[in-house]
Amino acid sequence: MIKYWISLAEKDIEVMDSLLKAGHYPYSLFVGHLATEKILKAYYVSQKGKQPPFIHDLVRLAIESGLKLSDEKKIFLDAVSQFNIEARYPDIKLSFYKRADKKFTEEYINKIKEFYQWLRLKIQL
Repeated sequence: MIKYWISLAEKDIEVMDSLLKAGHYPYSLFVGHLATEKILKAYYVSQKGKQPPFIHDLVRLAIESGLKLSDEKKIFLDAVSQFNIEARYPDIKLSFYKRADKKFTEEYINKIKEFYQWLRLKIQL
């Protein structure tokens, strides 16, 4: 189950990068959320030995997995969780599309990759 979640997360990282390269910034951030969620679910399984909960809130998922987070990482995960909501719902989608320019997106993609690598090192197979 751990390998399953990791493989899904790795594929999402590839898709996130492809979308970034193609200039599809909001969608790149949305898939970045998915990759982050899946690596957190891999960590959850590695710690709890059972299927992760069906939630998308990254801070809650991290807490339920027992992951110790700095305030900085909590703020980061909360921001990335918003990409899931902002990319989906029409009433806030427009403002998200305006904010998710190349610079904003590249900064968050780099942070997503850093978090991914940090957490991946904590997962024992």
